Amino acid sequence: MVVRALSFGAVAEAYERFRPGYPVELLDLVTSYAGEQIRTALEIGAGTGKATRLFAQAGIAITATEPDAAMLAELHKHLPANVTTLQAAFEDLPLDSSYDLVYSAAALHWTNPEGRWERMASLVRPGGVFASFGVPIGLADPDLDEAARAARAPYLEDDGVPSPDGTPADRPMQWPGTELEQSEWFTDVRQSTIERLLTMTAHDYVGHLSTVSAYVMLPPADRDEVFRRTLEALPQTVEINAQIDIHLARRHS
Repeated sequence: MVVRALSFGAVAEAYERFRPGYPVELLDLVTSYAGEQIRTALEIGAGTGKATRLFAQAGIAITATEPDAAMLAELHKHLPANVTTLQAAFEDLPLDSSYDLVYSAAALHWTNPEGRWERMASLVRPGGVFASFGVPIGLADPDLDEAARAARAPYLEDDGVPSPDGTPADRPMQWPGTELEQSEWFTDVRQSTIERLLTMTAHDYVGHLSTVSAYVMLPPADRDEVFRRTLEALPQTVEINAQIDIHLARRHS
């Protein structure tokens, strides 16, 4: 898992180019849940700063942490003035500061489950907010989605990240909400979805796939063949289901 977590640096520029950003609706959802002004925030696994830039819009003083040097270098190209950075994995973060908000964008599943929530609770001030969100991008048209699945099947059975705690996809509460509900440090757990459809070229969709860890970990020749077969199976323009799944929780006072 650690190898996959640190695989993104090789595709940092593609990650910045092809991964969709986050809409202001997400910022509004988190700030509304907080119920009071968020002055300080810690970001876990900032990547190239897609979510960093959204939260920086609100004037929040953000400490953006990221273990991969290449991803952090890409983030620095787009760094707002109210953001400081730290190259570190979640497990290595100092616990001498706490924040109004601790959040993670499409990165929490890479953290070590052992002691995760106790460590998280040390970083969120009492009464503060934890937020986790991600974008499990897929083709909106079921027939095209099946065509893309068939194209990759000889090389890659599944390109997603399985639920870290094994929660089936049909359960009302998904991970990490499942773990947060069991945690002694957090309360008021909420799960929300922001529906979003995006249109992009098939080439840009494949560009996005090139930033997904399952493809990054393939041997280069296999990866190239998967992308060639995928492009052959798709029309020039595709519609993407880019919904944002959000989990929120409040640190016990």
